[in-house]
Amino acid sequence: MMDGVFSDYRQTAPTGGPGERVEYDRALWQRLDSLGLVRLTGAEESGGSGAGWLEAAELLSAAVRHGVRIPLAEHDLLACWMLEATGRPVDDAVRTVSVARLRGESTTPVPWAADVERIVVLWPAGDEYRLTEFDTADLPITPGTNLIGEPRDTITVDTTGTTGHPVPTDLVDQLCRKSAMVRAIQVCAALDRAVALSIEHVASRVQFGRPLAKFQAIQNLISDAAAESALARAATEAALHTAIGADWQSAQLDFQIATARSCAGHAASVVTRNAHQVHGAIGTTHEHRLHEFTRAALAWRSEFGSVRSWDDRVAAAAVAAGGQQLWALIAGA
Repeated sequence: MMDGVFSDYRQTAPTGGPGERVEYDRALWQRLDSLGLVRLTGAEESGGSGAGWLEAAELLSAAVRHGVRIPLAEHDLLACWMLEATGRPVDDAVRTVSVARLRGESTTPVPWAADVERIVVLWPAGDEYRLTEFDTADLPITPGTNLIGEPRDTITVDTTGTTGHPVPTDLVDQLCRKSAMVRAIQVCAALDRAVALSIEHVASRVQFGRPLAKFQAIQNLISDAAAESALARAATEAALHTAIGADWQSAQLDFQIATARSCAGHAASVVTRNAHQVHGAIGTTHEHRLHEFTRAALAWRSEFGSVRSWDDRVAAAAVAAGGQQLWALIAGA
């Protein structure tokens, strides 16, 4: 069903030009809302569909596979989840979330900030955080985009005189884990699609009297890309299953998420290079869809933590475990 919704949309949806800022399609959003997909994981008593992260992962992956840019994850899995977790009411407004480092400090770029209706803002206050919602129109916003034109806007939050709602730090830690997981899922879906497009291309393209897929050099490029993509997906799925089973609080979870993000980040380099190499000149054109997935993977891998930061976390965990406990760390024992 999810693939069907996005596939039908993709046939008629306009494609933006190079460098253009992406605006999510409100008509598509309304259609998804009518199908119960906008708040797929929300509690049924508050208007959600009561599904879980496995279903949400499939929805996000389907959107990526069809090149649909829309704030599903930021709205459902992050902003609305945080409101529900802190006992705050949730209505039909479209939301995103931002975690400010200091009271009143300009935050890092916020996904879809200028395009949504409300922004859930958290800021540190002593041993906890505080939460409040702002209407987008009430905040100074500096427009920006990521590599694929998705809005990444900078907001300045003045919380002076705002009491806010108390949020324990462990809930903010969960938000950070979920944010990182969202991007891992999206990167993996983009890499899988880039590999699939490459396989289709080399199987149908004939050069020197035979398909490209018959050349050993091409086979090596494809197999390397497929292996990296599969590794990233396996690490991400392992982290996701641990998160679901432990309600996002397992002692192993931070290491597994770091591993998933590290694998996905490095896989993005290999898959992008190899996919464009086997496609040749046609793969560099705006008309060909390959760039929708390779550039997306490169953009998303650096959000909610850089590849280097995730590498450092994996290395730090391995060093802390030591030789005797390293295998137990890797195996999740």
